[in-house]
Amino acid sequence: MDKEMVIVLDFGGQYNQLIARRVRECNVYCEVHPYNMSLEKLKEMNPKGIIFTGGPNSVYAEESPRCSKEIFEMGIPVLGICYGAQIISYLLEGSVKTAPVSEYGKTEVEVDRTSDLFSDVSEKTICWMSHTDYIEKAPEGFKITAHTPVCPVAAMENTEKQLYAVQFHPEVMHTKEGMKMLSNFVYKVCHCKGDWRMESFVETTIAQIREKVGDGKVLCALSGGVDSSVAAVLLAKAVGRQLTCVFVDHGLLRKNEGDEVEAVFGPEGHYDLNFIRVNAQERFYAKLAGVMEPEQKRKIIGEEFIRVFEEEAKKIGAVDFLVQGTIYPDVIESGLGKSAVIKSHHNVGGLPDYVDFKEIIEPLRLLFKDEVRRAGLELGIPEHLVYRQPFPGPGLGIRIIGEVTAEKVRIVQDADAIYREEIAKAGLDKGLGQYFAALTNMRSVGVMGDERTYDYAVVLRAVNTSDFMTAEAAQLPWDVLGVVTSRIVNEVKGVNRILYDNTGKPPATIEFE
Repeated sequence: MDKEMVIVLDFGGQYNQLIARRVRECNVYCEVHPYNMSLEKLKEMNPKGIIFTGGPNSVYAEESPRCSKEIFEMGIPVLGICYGAQIISYLLEGSVKTAPVSEYGKTEVEVDRTSDLFSDVSEKTICWMSHTDYIEKAPEGFKITAHTPVCPVAAMENTEKQLYAVQFHPEVMHTKEGMKMLSNFVYKVCHCKGDWRMESFVETTIAQIREKVGDGKVLCALSGGVDSSVAAVLLAKAVGRQLTCVFVDHGLLRKNEGDEVEAVFGPEGHYDLNFIRVNAQERFYAKLAGVMEPEQKRKIIGEEFIRVFEEEAKKIGAVDFLVQGTIYPDVIESGLGKSAVIKSHHNVGGLPDYVDFKEIIEPLRLLFKDEVRRAGLELGIPEHLVYRQPFPGPGLGIRIIGEVTAEKVRIVQDADAIYREEIAKAGLDKGLGQYFAALTNMRSVGVMGDERTYDYAVVLRAVNTSDFMTAEAAQLPWDVLGVVTSRIVNEVKGVNRILYDNTGKPPATIEFE
């Protein structure tokens, strides 16, 4: 291969693609492959380094995923993370056992700063632990380079064989100096130059799409959100008028959003696209009537989306490809390989069994949200569109706890509009990863105008995140929350109580559903 790269071997952990994203943040190209990838294929790809992910299994269980020991003799640096660290120890005859006390969450780790991996890292640093097994004894030839009171081998290395292992997760934002550690592995251990850029992805993807599509017709699922907008412009640049964008207004969008999407992408908008708007609000409300469970709502909304697309495809004639703005976090949370499923996304796990298209194209499947934004800027999409607030495919259907009704949609739309307006007024919008209002299924007693009320509680959510795989609740100024609270309870009929969600991810998800 003409570009340097790092390979991530996936042992079934939730943060598998996040590791790849962190490596790409170092401007080094990175791909994720199954743990049992053949040695021949690995050699052919000629990576500068290999990273083993975490995973939910115990290395000593018979059914646990294992790689070949020969990988350690290839002369390629290897970094094992959590389960990946344990598999290195197990295969090289170290000792892995069930920990007397499990470690989960932020933990102070004492590191050996003479290790290349911990160069410029604080001697005592906060790391994210998530394990029930631990390395009791390092294999012969390994030096212990980090420990905690519970975990005697929090990190180890064999510099002669270029093997490194850490029990914690450097890839998540909760590990304070994790990016520094991964950067050290990429540059100091693997000796990468770091010359991969986003424009390489854009150019390569456009060329690949042209080759795949040929003279075929393409239908793009356009929601107006960041992901589908970038996907639409990417396809437009690749195949031009062979592309038809279908925008389904399912009645679960933010306030006035349907008209805003049409203004940007429609006939009077910025782009030369075939644009169709389908107003299907009542159809979606009918399908969601009486449905309470969020995963069921996601499946219903996802299937109805596809049915609408199929109908529109028939109206315009034969359509060969369906394009979706699926991104890495969607894929991970819907389950990848042996990874656990957190929730299905309407453009991944929510697809029905039968889809009336030849093939689905997901050009952003390898990107995280910040990378999608960079690709959007590279494509020339205006900054105000690229940095628009993220919005889930199922829309407000999952930000309404319990049954979805037109009245509940109206409440959460109005509350959310006020919240976003005040966040922008306070100048906080650019610094937050995501913020929105959600509607609980809880009603409580209140007093308004000397009269008793029995109305809904609205939840405000705001998080700081760069990758949308991990997040921390934002500490918003109390005076801003006060203004938002006052406006919502006074201006939005049916609400008498405002709550603020102070939970990070994990243990919660970013969405409130």
